[in-house]
Amino acid sequence: MPYTTHTQQAIPSSSVDEQALAQAELDNYIESQAEAVAPTQDPLTARDRRIIGKIIQVEPESVRTIWIEGGITVWVRFVNGSCLPFDRDWFAKRVAEVKATLPETPLERNERLSDELEKACAVFGLYHGEIDWLSFSTKLYQDGHNVCFVGCDQQGWYARPRQYGVNRVAGSAELVIALLGVRATVAA
Repeated sequence: MPYTTHTQQAIPSSSVDEQALAQAELDNYIESQAEAVAPTQDPLTARDRRIIGKIIQVEPESVRTIWIEGGITVWVRFVNGSCLPFDRDWFAKRVAEVKATLPETPLERNERLSDELEKACAVFGLYHGEIDWLSFSTKLYQDGHNVCFVGCDQQGWYARPRQYGVNRVAGSAELVIALLGVRATVAA
C-alpha cells in the first residue's frame, strides 16, 4: 500500500510581513470608518489627561484612556497603544494630591459657575439671558421681567437689581439672589 507523506512548507517571511501590514491597514480603515459613522465620546477631559500626565510624568496628549481591572489595577492606555498598570489605591491618592494643586482653567471655571447659576435659578424659578463668558455675567428673568444683573468675579458672586447700582456680594449664586429679596419658588 502506498503511503503519502505531507510536509509543511515554510511561508516566506516577506509574505507574512505583507499580510500583517495589510491586516493592520484593514483594521485602521475599519476603525476610522466606525468612528466616522458613530463617533465615540471621549471619557477623559483635558483636565483628566493633565492630572494623569502629571502623575505618571508623560505628556497629557499621549494618554488615550484609563480603566480599572478587577477593582485593583488602574490601566492607562496611551495613543501609541501601549499600557501601564498602577495600584488603584496609590493612583487614587495621587489623583487627589494633584487635583488639589492643579489650577482651574477658565473653561472649567465657567462650567462650574454655570452649573451653580443653573441650580440657583431653579431654586428661585428664574432663567437667565445669554452669559458673557469673559466677565461671567448675565441678566436674570422671572415671568419675562428682568429681576437682576448677576455675575461672578474675584470677590465672589454679585447681583444688583438694575444695570447700574450697588452690588450685593455673597459666596454663592443662591445667596446673592436671596440678598435681593427674591423668594424661592414653592412646589404646589
